[in-house]
Amino acid sequence: MRIAFLTAPEGVEQVELTEPWQAAKDAGHEPVLVSTQSGEIQGFNHLDKADTFPVDEVVGDTSADSFGGLVLPGGVANPDFLRTDAKAVAFVRDFFEQGRPVAAICHAPWTLVEADVVRGRTMTSWPSLRTDLRNAGATWVDEQVKVCDHGSNVLVTSRKPDDLKAFCETYLAEFAKAVG
Repeated sequence: MRIAFLTAPEGVEQVELTEPWQAAKDAGHEPVLVSTQSGEIQGFNHLDKADTFPVDEVVGDTSADSFGGLVLPGGVANPDFLRTDAKAVAFVRDFFEQGRPVAAICHAPWTLVEADVVRGRTMTSWPSLRTDLRNAGATWVDEQVKVCDHGSNVLVTSRKPDDLKAFCETYLAEFAKAVG
């Protein structure tokens, strides 16, 4: 399965990109780094610059129908930037409209709020997003990983880097179910 990993040019929490990416590769999938600009993205370890990663495809030049699923890594700045980019928001919304699985961790649900796809969903996130998600119509829970299949697609969410092991195992299992 081709899995899109959508990030902004900078601000992604590096471990929330690299661990789910490696898990996808280890499971035999093809992770594809999608961003709003070509070139490279800048990863961060909290507020400190970390590694850079080459962009494979640019939002606006690709579409949801060329992927089996979408992973949204967190970091505070990453989803805040993505939610201000109309093409990125439309790209995310398309996965929901097409019934394709989506996984989001930490602050990444901010982009889902902007795409107006959380209404009626039960999900988790970094705790500071709780009010934003509730105001957007979601039910927020404080759980390591939450799977919600009450909607057009399966949605897997987790709270923080400490949840990555459970997040990776769960999103891969749910993506496999969604296509199989």
